[in-house]
Amino acid sequence: CEVRPGPEFLTRSYLFYANRLFKAYQFYYWDPSCRDPSYSLVIKGKLRLRQASWITRGATEADYHLHKVGIVFHSQKAMREVASWINQTSGEGCIGFLPPGRTWAPGALYELLSAKTERDCTAALGFAMHELSLVRVEQHYQPLLQPQQSGSRLVEELYLGDIHTEWVERLHYRPTGYQRPMQSAVHHMHPCPACGIIYRADEHHPPILPVRAQLPMQLSGSWVSTHCEVRPAVLFLTRYFIFHGHNHTWEGFYYHYSDPLCKQPTFTIYASGRYSQGIPSSKVRGGTELAFKVTQARVTPMDQVTVMMLNSSEPGSCGLTSSWAAGVEQDITPTNGCLALGIKLPHTEYELFKTEQDTKDRSLLYVGERPTDGSSPNSPDKRPTSYQAPLIQCAGAPEEFSNYVSLKYLGKKDANGNEALKPLPVAFLLFIALLFLRCD
Repeated sequence: CEVRPGPEFLTRSYLFYANRLFKAYQFYYWDPSCRDPSYSLVIKGKLRLRQASWITRGATEADYHLHKVGIVFHSQKAMREVASWINQTSGEGCIGFLPPGRTWAPGALYELLSAKTERDCTAALGFAMHELSLVRVEQHYQPLLQPQQSGSRLVEELYLGDIHTEWVERLHYRPTGYQRPMQSAVHHMHPCPACGIIYRADEHHPPILPVRAQLPMQLSGSWVSTHCEVRPAVLFLTRYFIFHGHNHTWEGFYYHYSDPLCKQPTFTIYASGRYSQGIPSSKVRGGTELAFKVTQARVTPMDQVTVMMLNSSEPGSCGLTSSWAAGVEQDITPTNGCLALGIKLPHTEYELFKTEQDTKDRSLLYVGERPTDGSSPNSPDKRPTSYQAPLIQCAGAPEEFSNYVSLKYLGKKDANGNEALKPLPVAFLLFIALLFLRCD
């Protein structure tokens, strides 16, 4: 069950044909478990792949053209709500799309968009298919889990463009990052109880996902990225967090790269501070609202481009003036952050968290999605309403991982002659973390 900014809860099923035509289903729900369907969209059109993206490395740019978009309501309430949106915000061609008092007809398909008649009433739903303008397909092999089996199976994933976190920006935003990947109906991760249910669904029979236990928010412990993450504005990174529940303090490592495989490091940020007691979110059911205060930060440039940028920054705005060197960490707390990297200290971020268990009973942590415009959720009204890719919990208490943190560094003298910290390659970092994962 996907959560989009708003929030919106949905599942998706897309079918692409050899002749470039596609048929896409988007199923919308009232609830974050995707068990109470509201309405379904069936979208038909044509997709043409173009060239490798100049902006987002590893992606392919594409053009698409919509032929038809139809909607099926799954309750009178859904029909009444959507009709109200359309009648209030659409142009003349959509007035009377659904006359007031129209009785819900189960299974009836209403046309929202038609290329032939040039009618388009989709804007009121915040609907756009700009996600199709940025495409990436990844293949990897997953080890077979059963003891009696050996070898691996192919897994294929489709990454489509991200959805803008601001509703009003959706209709014209061209993605530079990705949503969470869709699984191939043939080559998907096992086990995947939802895959078959969504694959067999259509606009008249929306998928009802299996019941999942609601987990209490248990932040304590260590959490790590499962893959190289891509954010809008061409950011590639991995994350590693440690939460100390006994005193509500946290530490975070953000490893930034210049490539979509996270093999070419550019800089690392270490940040720490305190976090508040969580309260259930009234806006995003299933989520927990917290406030995070960032009080300290350190930066390690990992390539010469970043070193040059930091050394040419305004004096007093980012660590010791003209003292940056590759692989040498500096504390940026005394300069109240680092203007060149957009880090301001101290500051507070208003966050949304959620914990779940995957099909292998491993704990996942979802942290609020960052604003697409690159700003910070530094006020309650900017609190996220959707999530980033999940982090997976490393087994063991934070104390056990103090040794793991120290493994990431080799002693090296900083600009003041003190013992500094030098990060080891992230491949090694993730390898060590994976040793502690609770795997089957």
